[in-house]
Amino acid sequence: MLHQNSKRRIGNITTKIKITDLEKKLKEFDQKELIQLVTELYKLNKDVQDFLSSKFIGEEVVEALFESAKKKVNDEFLPDKGFGKMRLGEDRDAITNFKKITGDQLRTLDLMLFYVEVGTEFTNTYGDIDGRFYDNMISMYNKVISEFAKDEKLFKIFHDRLSSVIEDSSGIGWGYRDALWDLYLSLEWVADEEWKIVE
Repeated sequence: MLHQNSKRRIGNITTKIKITDLEKKLKEFDQKELIQLVTELYKLNKDVQDFLSSKFIGEEVVEALFESAKKKVNDEFLPDKGFGKMRLGEDRDAITNFKKITGDQLRTLDLMLFYVEVGTEFTNTYGDIDGRFYDNMISMYNKVISEFAKDEKLFKIFHDRLSSVIEDSSGIGWGYRDALWDLYLSLEWVADEEWKIVE
Protein backbone atom coordinates (compact mmCIF):
# COMPACT_ATOMS: atom_id res chain seq x y z
CA MET A 1 0.00 0.00 0.00
CA LEU A 2 2.83 2.36 0.89
CA HIS A 3 4.53 1.49 -2.36
CA GLN A 4 1.43 2.40 -4.39
CA ASN A 5 1.04 5.74 -2.60
CA SER A 6 4.69 6.52 -3.23
CA LYS A 7 4.24 5.89 -6.92
CA ARG A 8 1.21 8.15 -6.97
CA ARG A 9 3.13 11.00 -5.37
CA ILE A 10 6.05 10.54 -7.72
CA GLY A 11 3.68 10.64 -10.67
CA ASN A 12 2.39 14.06 -9.53
CA ILE A 13 5.82 15.68 -9.24
CA THR A 14 6.04 18.77 -11.47
CA THR A 15 8.93 18.38 -13.91
CA LYS A 16 8.51 21.68 -15.79
CA ILE A 17 8.69 25.18 -14.42
CA LYS A 18 5.73 27.46 -15.13
CA ILE A 19 6.25 30.48 -17.38
CA THR A 20 5.43 32.89 -14.54
CA ASP A 21 7.98 31.21 -12.25
CA LEU A 22 10.55 31.19 -15.05
CA GLU A 23 10.09 34.92 -15.58
CA LYS A 24 10.60 35.56 -11.85
CA LYS A 25 13.80 33.51 -11.83
CA LEU A 26 15.17 35.23 -14.94
CA LYS A 27 14.60 38.68 -13.39
CA GLU A 28 16.99 37.66 -10.63
CA PHE A 29 19.78 37.03 -13.16
CA ASP A 30 22.31 39.67 -14.13
CA GLN A 31 23.34 40.19 -17.77
CA LYS A 32 26.35 37.86 -17.56
CA GLU A 33 24.23 35.04 -16.12
CA LEU A 34 21.56 35.51 -18.81
CA ILE A 35 24.18 35.39 -21.55
CA GLN A 36 25.59 32.18 -20.08
CA LEU A 37 22.11 30.61 -19.85
CA VAL A 38 21.20 31.46 -23.44
CA THR A 39 24.58 30.20 -24.65
CA GLU A 40 24.04 26.89 -22.84
CA LEU A 41 20.56 26.57 -24.35
CA TYR A 42 22.04 27.25 -27.78
CA LYS A 43 24.54 24.43 -27.36
CA LEU A 44 21.91 21.98 -26.10
CA ASN A 45 19.11 22.30 -28.63
CA LYS A 46 19.05 22.55 -32.42
CA ASP A 47 15.64 24.27 -32.44
CA VAL A 48 17.05 26.95 -30.14
CA GLN A 49 20.00 27.35 -32.51
CA ASP A 50 17.64 27.82 -35.45
CA PHE A 51 15.38 30.18 -33.49
CA LEU A 52 18.19 32.44 -32.30
CA SER A 53 19.89 32.37 -35.69
CA SER A 54 16.66 33.48 -37.40
CA LYS A 55 16.26 36.26 -34.81
CA PHE A 56 19.78 37.63 -35.06
CA ILE A 57 20.84 36.84 -38.62
CA GLY A 58 17.38 37.20 -40.17
CA GLU A 59 16.10 36.56 -43.68
CA GLU A 60 19.04 34.50 -44.85
CA VAL A 61 18.53 31.95 -42.07
CA VAL A 62 14.74 31.89 -42.47
CA GLU A 63 15.12 31.12 -46.18
CA ALA A 64 17.64 28.36 -45.43
CA LEU A 65 15.27 26.83 -42.84
CA PHE A 66 12.43 27.05 -45.34
CA GLU A 67 14.42 25.22 -48.03
CA SER A 68 15.48 22.59 -45.50
CA ALA A 69 11.87 21.98 -44.38
CA LYS A 70 10.70 21.88 -47.99
CA LYS A 71 13.34 19.28 -48.87
CA LYS A 72 12.32 17.19 -45.85
CA VAL A 73 8.67 17.24 -46.98
CA ASN A 74 9.62 16.36 -50.54
CA ASP A 75 11.99 13.55 -49.52
CA GLU A 76 9.32 11.80 -47.47
CA PHE A 77 7.36 11.39 -50.71
CA LEU A 78 9.66 11.72 -53.71
CA PRO A 79 13.36 11.65 -52.79
CA ASP A 80 15.98 11.97 -55.52
CA LYS A 81 16.95 8.34 -54.95
CA GLY A 82 14.90 5.38 -53.81
CA PHE A 83 11.38 5.48 -52.47
CA GLY A 84 9.85 7.87 -49.97
CA LYS A 85 8.96 6.58 -46.50
CA MET A 86 5.76 8.64 -46.54
CA ARG A 87 5.93 9.47 -42.83
CA LEU A 88 3.19 12.09 -42.75
CA GLY A 89 3.80 12.94 -39.10
CA GLU A 90 7.43 13.77 -39.86
CA ASP A 91 6.36 16.20 -42.56
CA ARG A 92 3.76 17.87 -40.43
CA ASP A 93 6.28 18.24 -37.60
CA ALA A 94 8.76 19.85 -40.00
CA ILE A 95 6.13 22.42 -41.00
CA THR A 96 5.06 23.06 -37.39
CA ASN A 97 8.67 23.49 -36.24
CA PHE A 98 9.40 25.91 -39.06
CA LYS A 99 6.39 28.01 -38.05
CA LYS A 100 7.36 28.00 -34.36
CA ILE A 101 10.97 28.90 -35.02
CA THR A 102 10.49 31.60 -37.65
CA GLY A 103 6.93 32.88 -37.27
CA ASP A 104 6.96 33.33 -41.06
CA GLN A 105 3.31 33.01 -42.14
CA LEU A 106 3.86 33.21 -45.90
CA ARG A 107 6.51 30.53 -46.04
CA THR A 108 4.57 28.33 -43.60
CA LEU A 109 1.53 28.46 -45.89
CA ASP A 110 3.82 27.72 -48.82
CA LEU A 111 5.08 24.60 -47.03
CA MET A 112 1.55 23.50 -46.13
CA LEU A 113 0.38 23.78 -49.72
CA PHE A 114 3.57 22.13 -50.97
CA TYR A 115 2.80 19.18 -48.68
CA VAL A 116 -0.55 18.71 -50.46
CA GLU A 117 1.02 19.21 -53.89
CA VAL A 118 3.78 16.65 -53.40
CA GLY A 119 1.36 14.23 -51.73
CA THR A 120 -0.88 14.51 -54.79
CA GLU A 121 2.08 13.98 -57.09
CA PHE A 122 3.06 10.94 -55.05
CA THR A 123 -0.31 9.25 -55.46
CA ASN A 124 -0.38 10.12 -59.16
CA THR A 125 3.01 8.43 -59.47
CA TYR A 126 2.35 5.31 -57.41
CA GLY A 127 -1.43 4.91 -57.45
CA ASP A 128 -4.16 5.22 -54.83
CA ILE A 129 -3.03 4.99 -51.21
CA ASP A 130 -5.72 4.80 -48.50
CA GLY A 131 -8.40 6.88 -46.82
CA ARG A 132 -6.12 8.03 -43.99
CA PHE A 133 -3.63 9.41 -46.50
CA TYR A 134 -6.25 11.48 -48.33
CA ASP A 135 -7.86 12.64 -45.09
CA ASN A 136 -4.43 13.94 -44.12
CA MET A 137 -4.03 15.83 -47.39
CA ILE A 138 -7.54 17.27 -47.17
CA SER A 139 -6.95 18.36 -43.56
CA MET A 140 -3.83 20.29 -44.57
CA TYR A 141 -5.56 21.84 -47.58
CA ASN A 142 -8.40 22.89 -45.28
CA LYS A 143 -5.94 24.65 -42.95
CA VAL A 144 -4.52 26.54 -45.91
CA ILE A 145 -7.98 27.51 -47.13
CA SER A 146 -8.91 28.70 -43.63
CA GLU A 147 -5.99 31.13 -43.65
CA PHE A 148 -6.80 32.40 -47.13
CA ALA A 149 -10.42 32.96 -46.13
CA LYS A 150 -9.13 35.67 -43.77
CA ASP A 151 -6.91 37.45 -46.28
CA GLU A 152 -7.61 37.99 -49.99
CA LYS A 153 -4.01 39.13 -50.61
CA LEU A 154 -2.72 35.76 -49.44
CA PHE A 155 -5.29 34.01 -51.62
CA LYS A 156 -4.09 35.90 -54.68
CA ILE A 157 -0.48 34.93 -54.02
CA PHE A 158 -1.32 31.21 -53.96
CA HIS A 159 -4.41 31.19 -56.21
CA ASP A 160 -2.85 29.35 -59.16
CA ARG A 161 -1.37 26.63 -56.96
CA LEU A 162 -4.63 26.15 -55.08
CA SER A 163 -6.54 25.39 -58.27
CA SER A 164 -3.69 23.47 -59.93
CA VAL A 165 -3.55 20.87 -57.17
CA ILE A 166 -7.27 20.23 -57.73
CA GLU A 167 -6.66 19.67 -61.42
CA ASP A 168 -3.75 17.36 -60.58
CA SER A 169 -6.05 15.32 -58.30
CA SER A 170 -8.32 14.35 -61.19
CA GLY A 171 -8.69 10.57 -61.32
CA ILE A 172 -7.66 10.00 -57.71
CA GLY A 173 -10.15 7.99 -55.65
CA TRP A 174 -11.55 8.29 -52.13
CA GLY A 175 -13.45 11.49 -53.00
CA TYR A 176 -10.18 13.38 -52.79
CA ARG A 177 -10.71 15.76 -55.70
CA ASP A 178 -14.28 16.58 -54.69
CA ALA A 179 -13.20 17.41 -51.14
CA LEU A 180 -10.46 19.77 -52.33
CA TRP A 181 -12.85 21.35 -54.82
CA ASP A 182 -15.52 21.96 -52.18
CA LEU A 183 -12.99 23.62 -49.89
CA TYR A 184 -11.69 25.82 -52.68
CA LEU A 185 -15.18 26.95 -53.65
CA SER A 186 -15.91 27.87 -50.04
CA LEU A 187 -13.65 30.91 -50.46
CA GLU A 188 -15.54 34.11 -51.17
CA TRP A 189 -12.60 35.32 -53.28
CA VAL A 190 -13.19 32.62 -55.92
CA ALA A 191 -14.54 34.25 -59.08
CA ASP A 192 -17.84 33.00 -60.51
CA GLU A 193 -16.20 31.70 -63.69
CA GLU A 194 -13.91 29.45 -61.68
CA TRP A 195 -16.85 27.29 -60.64
CA LYS A 196 -16.54 25.61 -63.99
CA ILE A 197 -12.76 25.20 -64.09
CA VAL A 198 -12.53 21.64 -62.84
CA GLU A 199 -16.03 20.38 -63.65
